[in-house]
Amino acid sequence: MGRKAGFPPLEGTVLALLFLAATVVWAGPNIVVLGLFNGKAVLTIDGDRQVLSEGDTSPEGVRLIQADSEGAVIEVEGQRQRLALGTHIGSTFSVARQREVRVWPDAGGMYTIDGSVNGYSINFMVDTGATFVSMNSSEAKRLGVDYLRDGRPAMLETASGRETAYRVTLDRISVGEIKVRNVPAVVLEGNLPSRTLLGMSFLDQLDMQRDGKALVLRSKW
Repeated sequence: MGRKAGFPPLEGTVLALLFLAATVVWAGPNIVVLGLFNGKAVLTIDGDRQVLSEGDTSPEGVRLIQADSEGAVIEVEGQRQRLALGTHIGSTFSVARQREVRVWPDAGGMYTIDGSVNGYSINFMVDTGATFVSMNSSEAKRLGVDYLRDGRPAMLETASGRETAYRVTLDRISVGEIKVRNVPAVVLEGNLPSRTLLGMSFLDQLDMQRDGKALVLRSKW
């Protein structure tokens, strides 16, 4: 489950979730999404058909950050946008929303939040001291995570000593309107942790900050 630091071991009730919107003006080239694959996207950029792999940058300055069957994240001059198949954007396109979740602590200073793993509802305990999203074996079975077949055995240092765990990849984790795909996680045999930890393998893919007592999670695009 990793080191214990930062926010306290967080258990309790979410007192508030607040979703905010932000818009910016797209000043890049005209782009049409023609095809989507894991790690690749087929685009027309100012009329030229191009195939980009993740990390590639076109001559027009369009960089493909991420791609899967549901959408592609592109970046032009520091502006990022997630595009679905068939999307057409031009110089007057406005980026829709930057997704944000604001979580307030309970009386004990604990943070928990409702979300989902692979479409199954779950209540997470936010833990910035956990290297990975971490769950016990019973919860993994409830969520349909076949860690014995798909996982890789590993040894973890926990408060109880060294524990046998299985490293897995979760297809998607959603919290509010924020969704992250292909999230590394660990499953521990037994009943610990008692609540699934929303660790840094998820949180590192977001912008995270304190606003007074609130914990603010914000999508990067």
